[in-house]
Amino acid sequence: MHEKIEIETEYITLGQFLKLANIFESGGMIKGFLQEQGVDVNGEKEHRRGRKLYEDDVVEIDNAGSYIVASKK
Repeated sequence: MHEKIEIETEYITLGQFLKLANIFESGGMIKGFLQEQGVDVNGEKEHRRGRKLYEDDVVEIDNAGSYIVASKK
């Protein structure tokens, strides 16, 4: 089951999403993690912090869990 992370806008960048989900302590940790390991977005490996995520996109992070983008609308 995916943990829902709600956003108030049409989209959110991957870096902002990871910070909102409280998985990492700082933006620097997010940057380093994405450069070295990356995460799966809708089943594809992603390393870009600026990747836009929209409602129903699924982000899977090794050893941290699975998250889905949900709209607060």
